[in-house]
Formats: sequence, structure tokens, C-alpha cells
Amino acid sequence: MGRRPRSGQAAVELLTALPALALAAALALQLLLVGYSMTIADGAAEAGALAGTAGKDAKRAAVQALPGWARDRAHVSVEGGRVRVELRPPAPFAAVGKALEVSSEAWSRDPKDGN
Repeated sequence: MGRRPRSGQAAVELLTALPALALAAALALQLLLVGYSMTIADGAAEAGALAGTAGKDAKRAAVQALPGWARDRAHVSVEGGRVRVELRPPAPFAAVGKALEVSSEAWSRDPKDGN
């Protein structure tokens, strides 16, 4: 027969596992934030391209399509019919956010071209 576990052993094992569980939860949350940021960048780029097709200010439309927290973290560029949105996801450290930056592009034809 095996030895009988000592009283409190499970509590000690749980306490030693908590840092690993916290790290796994933090990594999962960061990955969710990166995915959400990509979705936001996609939508903003598309909104900018659609506005450009309608003859409106594509950059302004893309910025307005971003939620308030993302506007300071985004860089929007427009060249011809191409709208590019680069977005740094929320992160505990600025370097992490910069390393995980996402970008999205959308393109549309200029309505004045007629093609």
C-alpha cells in the first residue's frame, strides 16, 4: 500500500501551482487582446476604404471606426485606394504591445476612375 498523504499537502501543491496558472491566464488574456485588436483593425480599414469609395475622407472614417481606447494606439495611412491600420494591443509593457502590433489593409477603387 502507498503512503497516506500528509495533512495540508494538497494546499501546498496548489500554492506552488498558482504562479504557473496565473502566467497561463495572463498569456491567454494577451492572446485574446491581440485577436480583438486584429478584428478592430480589420473593421477600421474596411470602413476607411468604403468611405474612400464614396468620396469621403478615408483616414478620418478609419479613425472614427476605432473605439476610443484604440485611437491613441493606432496609426492609419491612406495611399490611393489602400487604407492601412496598424494597432498596438493593450499590454502590460509598452515593448510587449509594440512587439504584438497588428495591421490590416483594405483597398478600393477611386470612384473618379470609373473602372
